[in-house]
Amino acid sequence: MDWHAMVLLGAYHGINPGMGWLFAVALGMQYGGARGVWRALPPIALGHAMAIGVVLALAALAGLIVPLDVLRVLVASTLMMFGVYRLWRHRHPRFGGMQVGFRDLTVWSFLMASAHGAGFMVLPFVMPDAGTLSAAGDHHHAAMTTAHATAAGTDLLALAIHTLAYLVVMALAAWIVYRRLGLRRLRTAWLNVDWVWAIALVVTGVVVLVK
Repeated sequence: MDWHAMVLLGAYHGINPGMGWLFAVALGMQYGGARGVWRALPPIALGHAMAIGVVLALAALAGLIVPLDVLRVLVASTLMMFGVYRLWRHRHPRFGGMQVGFRDLTVWSFLMASAHGAGFMVLPFVMPDAGTLSAAGDHHHAAMTTAHATAAGTDLLALAIHTLAYLVVMALAAWIVYRRLGLRRLRTAWLNVDWVWAIALVVTGVVVLVK
């Protein structure tokens, strides 16, 4: 696993307005205080972590029955499809009449992270090496089981590191924007970041495919 990639992806997800802090700032302004910003951050981070965790769990289960090379092709194809979809269809977030609680924010964040393909973006950096699993399988069934258990532990640690980096950067961005900028000047910036994210999805998919 690439730990640096986990931190950098977490930071990039955190700085992306479409992944949460823009929503937190909007809620802070709606509620008329910084408390609205701070109370929005934990459920947004939880929903983001759940979206990535679901993808990692499904990939781990698929890895038990699907050859790793096939799984890589599936992941790469999904990344590219997500990226093309985000390039073709992206919208500014709409704020108005929002009355949301912890559960609503968690579900919203889960759906946004899933729609952005966040979990699939993380997946290539935590997938086990094909040679390692093959060697373990050739050596002994118990070794294969240990390899999968180790991979599961690595996935959990990667998820924790990624989520922490995401939360720290998101909180910092939300606080700076809430205190200094406000929402009005960020509409175009959100669109630009969304395009960068979509292109990054496509490029990552291509890299995974030709790796």
